[in-house]
Order: sequence, then structure tokens, then C-alpha cells
Amino acid sequence: MVTMQMLRSAGELNRWRREAGDRPLHFVPTMGALHQGHQQLLQRALQPRAGVRPRLLVSVFVNPLQFGPAEDFDRYPRDLERDGQLAAAAGADALFAPTLEVIYPQGVHEITRIQVPASLQRELCGRSRPGHFDGVATVVCRLLALVRPDRLLLGEKDWQQLVVLRRVIADLGLPLEVQGCATVRDRDRLPCSSRNRYLSAAERLRAAALPAALAAARFEALATPAGVAAEALITAVCSRLEAADLVIDYVQLVQAHTLEPLRRPQGLTLLAAAVHCGSSRLIDHVLLMSRPPIVAIDGPAGAGKSTVTRAFARRLGLVYLDTGAMYRALTWWVQRQGVDPADARAVAPLLEGLDLQLSTGDAEQQRVQINGHDVTDAIRSPEVTAQVSAVAAHGCVREALTRQQQAMGARGGLVAEGRDIGTAVFPDADCKVFLTATVAERARRRAEDLRQRGFSVPPLPELEASIAERDHLDSTRAVAPLVQAEDAVELVTDGMSIEAVIEVLVDLFRQRIPEEAWPGPH
Repeated sequence: MVTMQMLRSAGELNRWRREAGDRPLHFVPTMGALHQGHQQLLQRALQPRAGVRPRLLVSVFVNPLQFGPAEDFDRYPRDLERDGQLAAAAGADALFAPTLEVIYPQGVHEITRIQVPASLQRELCGRSRPGHFDGVATVVCRLLALVRPDRLLLGEKDWQQLVVLRRVIADLGLPLEVQGCATVRDRDRLPCSSRNRYLSAAERLRAAALPAALAAARFEALATPAGVAAEALITAVCSRLEAADLVIDYVQLVQAHTLEPLRRPQGLTLLAAAVHCGSSRLIDHVLLMSRPPIVAIDGPAGAGKSTVTRAFARRLGLVYLDTGAMYRALTWWVQRQGVDPADARAVAPLLEGLDLQLSTGDAEQQRVQINGHDVTDAIRSPEVTAQVSAVAAHGCVREALTRQQQAMGARGGLVAEGRDIGTAVFPDADCKVFLTATVAERARRRAEDLRQRGFSVPPLPELEASIAERDHLDSTRAVAPLVQAEDAVELVTDGMSIEAVIEVLVDLFRQRIPEEAWPGPH
């Protein structure tokens, strides 16, 4: 077992980084007084990604810049020895506990400070703690400059802080990923917090009214399909908090990512509260979604969408909707009926009474049936591949299958892949990705797929020309052409393993849908 190293200076940190090898470095910054919530965060940070176990560095630094004049900086709990024991038990490789001089060499008042956009700190805690998030952003940026991690892990408990730091890191173009992890709660549902140790036994009982009030409001909001007004939710929460003799700082309903106030729940919504209980200030929140999430993954033929989307859906507990298989199945049926795939008038009658079904079979493989025929394997033949673009280009075909796909997605909780998912089928999808690869890479993958399925493999130049021609047909068709949605993220997968692509998709999803809102399968 490797002993966790304790680092106190920038020099020690640099030596440790040089000696630690080239594995990815994950970083969890804390102010110490570590507890169960921190421990689970550290354990999450150690989870392998794409089969590689990362190195984990945790920092302990009580940052004076984020405390107001009347706040608890002097009495904030400090116990570095215990923190080291907990971090080591969780599996951290090193703990960085810098002095004030290491973080602020020119002094606290001389440090260059980060100024967080006003829109992200005019509500919630930013309203009652002016300058707090500027102080948080400044110290985290300073720590990131010293540590230079590949991934920063933060708790969703401090939701506004997570939103702020994601924005700061994106705006500054810092080369790392930010991962949020669900709030960890004690048995009384109070979020784990270093400040909970200020509470007496009697205060702890009163404080439990905070998560209970928010949970009751969430239940009420989800039970009201038409949507409940923010004023009604806030009033109900305030009444429960006041009944427990808690002093309210705020109760607000805001859009989760912009933190703008809302009149009623809309999309991903945050209902948050802060209260004073004795000498402690406590925060908590719940997340509301109008429907389970929808993910749209578009891209050209041969980009590997089906393979990674199926695994991605399984990873997150989403239903997998292979829209490409639907168009392939219809193309197979058109060919079987002896109809010219390019003749829209001849294809249109085949849509009447069409029985097209997708289901999950053995080994979680998606089965495709059309009019009673299982065509799961047949639709991957070169003959179907050669004609599917012509069939899919017909307006009557796209209209019919789009209606069916939208009906399948009405309840949400799915990931759909195809050519026009984010633009035509689910334009309001919560997360959109344009998954692509170079023509050469897609030709190589197509050749390997044909070889594995037992089909003859044309020369690579021929496959490349076929793929380029299909790209042209898909992107220039009159109805729902293949284009990247304006709000989609492009992901070029050349040189990436399937697992690496899935990890990126999970990261993109979690930027939009937090773990607390959609935990995924347990």
C-alpha cells in the first residue's frame, strides 16, 4: 500500500507531480474539516476512466477571501491531522495543505482577483454574501495554476459555487474537466457539511426541517402537471422553516444553469434555501425537471453512433432509440416489395399501417421488427446501406418516422441517435452532440464491421467514395438535412476508443443534467 504524501509548499507539490507519473490527475479542493461527503467525493475521484486509475490530490486551505467580515473564518473547524487520516483512508495519493503565503505570495490584499459575472451572483448566496464567489473563484484558479489537474471534482451541494466555477473555467479556457457529484446526506437528510458540527443536538433536530421542507415542495411541484407557481412553492417552504424556528436567509426558485429567477418550474429548475440555525448558516436545494432528460446524438454515417450511444444509454439508465435502424428497416421493406427507393410516390403507400417496432433482446441488443419480420441483422447489409439515404430523403418518410420517434420520446428519459435528432426530432433535447469522424476513419470502421458480419469488403478508396457521397446526399436533401444543431457539441472520434467516447458523452451530459436530477441506474 502506498502511503499518502503530505505536501506543504509549491516546491513539494511540483516534485510530487514530476515523480507521480503520467496518469491523469484528479483534484478535490476543500477547506478541511473533512466528513462523509468529502470521503465519497474522493472515492468518486478515484474511479478509473477509460480503464485508467487516476492519481488523486486533495487540498486543504481555509480561504480568507471567501469569508465576510462577520463570518466564521477564525472559528472555522481546522484539524489537519484528522483530515489527512480521512483522505488517506479514502485512497488519496497526496494532500496539499499550503500556507497562506504559498497561495497568496504578495498577501491577501495584493492578489489579482477573479471577478465572477454579476448574473451568477446576484441571487441565492451571492445576494447575502457579497464578494464570496469572487473569493472562491480566485482561490480555485490559484490552486488550479499550482496543481494543473486534468479533472476538478466538486459537490453539487454547493450548486451556485459549481455553476460559478464551471463558468469561470470555461471563460478562461482552462484545460481541465469539471465534474459535479451528487450531494451526500446524513440519516436525517441534512446535507453533509463541515459547519454541521456547530449544531447542538436540539439545533440538529430543527435543522432537519430544511431538507424536509424542500422535499415536500418538490413532491408538490412534481404532482402538479400544469406547474405550480414559484410564489406558492416559496410560501410553503417558508411556512415549514418558520414553524421549525429557523431564520430564513432566502428561499428562491431559479433556472439551474443561469440562476435567473423563475415564476414557475421550467426545464431544469433549482429550488434553494439558506437558513440560520443557532450560530450556523445552512444551505440546501432540490432540483426539478419538467420531464426526464432527452439526449440527441447526430452525425454522419459510419461515425460509430449506434455502438457508443447504446452503451452510453445503458450507463445512464436511458432508453436507447436507434432512429437509423428505423430508416434502414423501412428501406429493407421497400426493397422487399420491389419498389424503387427513389420514387416517393411508390414509397408513400408502404407507410400506411406500417408496424415498426424496436425492442431489447438478449444481451441487451436492440431488435428491429417491421411488419412482423425481424430484420435486426438484415438491415446492416451493403444493399440496405446503399439505398437508405434515398428512402430517408422523402418528405413523407421523414414525417411519418419523425412522428413515431417523437411519440416514443414523449415521456423523456431516452437517448436518440440519427441524422436530424437535434434539429428536427427533438429540438428541445437537454443535451446535443454531433458525433463525427473523418471519412478515412469511417471507411476503416465500415470495412471492419463488414468483415465481422461476414460480408465482402470493398477496397478502402471505394468505401471512402461511398461514404463521401452519402454525406453529400444526407446534407443536401430538401427535408431535414444532416446539419449540426447550433447548440450541439461536436465530438470528433478519430483515434478514440469506444470507452473514451462514452466517457466524453457522460461528461457532456453531466454538464447539463446533474446527478441529483438524474442519478442513473444504481
